[in-house]
Amino acid sequence: MVDISEKQPSARTAIAEAEVWLPPEIVAQMQDGDIRSPKGPVFHTAIIAGTMAAKQTSNLIPFCHALPLEGLRITIDPPENGILRIQALAKTSHKTGVEMEALTAASVAALAVYDMCKAFSPAMEIRRVRLLEKRGGKTDYTAGS
Repeated sequence: MVDISEKQPSARTAIAEAEVWLPPEIVAQMQDGDIRSPKGPVFHTAIIAGTMAAKQTSNLIPFCHALPLEGLRITIDPPENGILRIQALAKTSHKTGVEMEALTAASVAALAVYDMCKAFSPAMEIRRVRLLEKRGGKTDYTAGS
């Protein structure tokens, strides 16, 4: 692990996004802002899965520091042109950033969507997982700038 013992804690935030392409037969299942699968409400369950995963990031990624998450918000926008966007905003005050927690949350939420919708069609694609923004620490980052 990287030695962060000499660093000072500071406010850190990160926003990550995962995109999932849903074929028309899955998009057709949308009702009241969610998809209902035989396993239950898809988006609500994906948010819970992403939250649980973010809290386990250091157990999943070998050299990741265990961080006290002080905030995590996962949002799922209704599909547009078949693309479902999942965003995760992670927050902490610590010596290192929360990019991996945000990326893990978005990734696992996307996997949960796949798992819950595969009975309708296995043709879904998890197409893109990326960091959109990070604040705090030595450098800030915004995708595309």
